[in-house]
Amino acid sequence: MPRQVDHESRRRRIADAVCRLADEHGLEGVTLRDVAARAEVSMGAVQRCFRTKEEMLVFALAHVGEAVSGRIEERLAEDGTSGADPRAELAHAAAEISLVSPERRAEARVWLAFVAQAAVTPSLAGLLRDNYRELHGLFSRLLDAAGAGEPRRAAHALLALADGLTTHVLIGHLTPEAAREVLDDHLRGIPGREGVTIGACN
Repeated sequence: MPRQVDHESRRRRIADAVCRLADEHGLEGVTLRDVAARAEVSMGAVQRCFRTKEEMLVFALAHVGEAVSGRIEERLAEDGTSGADPRAELAHAAAEISLVSPERRAEARVWLAFVAQAAVTPSLAGLLRDNYRELHGLFSRLLDAAGAGEPRRAAHALLALADGLTTHVLIGHLTPEAAREVLDDHLRGIPGREGVTIGACN
């Protein structure tokens, strides 16, 4: 058991190194040698953890996705004990996924580097599709709880908006504050089951 735990810990350490390099140079700057140096392990250790560079990148992308999902799940768990408004939960989840806050800037750069690579790497694209499917399910549930009339359709639009705002903020087209206003305006405009909007979500 200790050996298995150490192996998983090393894989995550390597994934962190991949993400730091991707943040600094994009995925084109990620080599096995540089990853080993950044993770402070040998090349052999990297190759024992991952058979190929692609396998390493897939694991690193999953690592990033887990970090975002973990923050959302933690908030939902906290809100579940206090009876929070599902509209507030929805706003928080959308903001987390959009990665528009200044403290998420590095994570946003890494995420977009992986998205770009996924366009030419089927294994990464498959993982992203799985991630988006799970996020769509989460948005659908929260929108349904908030009273949206067509939660699955509304979830597609909200997910696409939140995801797109990542790029707009990262390249400087929108400030983080402006992006949050766009999200808030969109959430207020989602129609409820009785034809009224679901209201403010902050």
